[in-house]
Amino acid sequence: MALIHGFHLKNIRGDILGGLTAAVVALPLALAFGNAALGPGGAIYGLYGAVVVGFLAALFGGTPAQVSGPTGPMSVTVAGVIAGLAAAGVPRDLSAEQILPLVMAAVFLGGLFQVLFGFLKLGKYITLVPYSVVSGFMSGIGVIIIALQIGPLLGISTRGGVVESLSTVINNFDPNGAAIGVAIMTLGIVFLTPRKVTQWVPSPLLALLVVTPLSIILFGDASIDRIGNIPRGVPSLNFPNFSEQYLPIILKAGLVLAVLGAIDSLLTSLVADNISQTRHNSDRELIGQGIGNAVAGLFSGLPGAGATMRTVINVKSGGSTPLSGMVHSIVLLIVLVGAGPLAEQIPTSLLAGILIKVGLDIIDWGFLLRAHRLSLKTAGVMYGVLLMTVFWDLIWAVLVGVFVANMLTIDSITQTQLEGMDADNPLEGSSEDLPLPEEEQKLLGDCKGEVMLFRLKGPLSFGAAKGITERMALIRNYKVLILDITDVPRLGVTATLAIEDMIQEANLNSRKAYVAGATGKVKERLLKFGVSMVLDSRKDALTAALNDIKA
Repeated sequence: MALIHGFHLKNIRGDILGGLTAAVVALPLALAFGNAALGPGGAIYGLYGAVVVGFLAALFGGTPAQVSGPTGPMSVTVAGVIAGLAAAGVPRDLSAEQILPLVMAAVFLGGLFQVLFGFLKLGKYITLVPYSVVSGFMSGIGVIIIALQIGPLLGISTRGGVVESLSTVINNFDPNGAAIGVAIMTLGIVFLTPRKVTQWVPSPLLALLVVTPLSIILFGDASIDRIGNIPRGVPSLNFPNFSEQYLPIILKAGLVLAVLGAIDSLLTSLVADNISQTRHNSDRELIGQGIGNAVAGLFSGLPGAGATMRTVINVKSGGSTPLSGMVHSIVLLIVLVGAGPLAEQIPTSLLAGILIKVGLDIIDWGFLLRAHRLSLKTAGVMYGVLLMTVFWDLIWAVLVGVFVANMLTIDSITQTQLEGMDADNPLEGSSEDLPLPEEEQKLLGDCKGEVMLFRLKGPLSFGAAKGITERMALIRNYKVLILDITDVPRLGVTATLAIEDMIQEANLNSRKAYVAGATGKVKERLLKFGVSMVLDSRKDALTAALNDIKA
């Protein structure tokens, strides 16, 4: 296996251009996500994460054109880690530098978990999360980002989660006119810049370049929060703090970061496959992301994942191999070394304005506004996950959503599997009404209502067992039971036991029972369970039933 998946030098010009363009987009977002996750003084750590994760995920990952770095879900999760540590007794007035070692312990562990997911080949399962859950979760993340930026947008300092942050804004409502002016200019640029302009200069970068000097000219020494002091040079090695007192919180946070980062990255990988006509390696991608996040934890970098917008821009600008993602990180490193003093003057309300746009873009408006028309159950799952994400817990929102969505799916499949167990009930219609071949209809008619014909279809899972069991009492009304599984390609263990019980129930009531149409592994499984009256076809079973009635 090659060291770098999909690497070649045939497209070096396109990769350099794609990486450069992606870096231009990533710069303001990395600063904004760092500030959102870690509060005042945290912007630089978002840039560290973009450099480290972006380079290593491209080098070791399994999606050639993917660009990785801090994202909305990951920054929201880091903010949640800080809130959890505060609830466990860590003083809230600590600066980003003081609380950072504890947060980086969770980032480091999250990276190791992702590497483990990759080695266990769990990538294919992570992408099986139902769309209703993904949509609700991502929309919830968008709502969280917007809610957490309302304070900074108004120039009001806030900390904690959604409820605490909004409560702080309401209880300490003293908006800063200069901060609001900066925010309005930023929002005007990110929302109103013509597409022709954003094709050349992304609107977040344009806002950064235009509003920052304007804020200095217009507001001068007015009291307005800015990024502040940025350390010069490359990121330095800082070992995380695995404090025994906070280890349970750190472990849970690491697992949350790993799961959400995996979902975020692999969904972006699917987007990259679609627009680049390539095929990613899910497990290798998890390993690459894990290595990137683990090393980021050692260099005080915000954790990252595959970034959809940056990946799309990279591909559309010519990037097609991991070289583009590595170029993106190198460009950001050059900016980090040379442009620190300039970045110190960026107002935090400017970054809040950029994140408001990011939050609105993350919300799945297309599905959110029409899900109820498609299915009330699906809409219920999506809105439920959204609310749990915003007001409860990110990982539990996904777990509960997946559980409920899968239960609803199993119920729907079960109803389809069991349709024929009612359709062929002779008490509810004549044999002429049944969708059977003419010869079989005649045989069933000759049985004069003494045969109960159950017809099952589709792979029978444990969900079908309940339906089979519920119909056992009907057997006593007939002399012969025929269970037709001609259209059943697969038989689960629980469903097999239910069929066995049904056959035994028929025998205990002195009734004949046949299983018709079983072939291959289905027939083999039935025989292993001791179900002996297995005939090759429904016609054979109807013939045998007619002979039993005449006997």
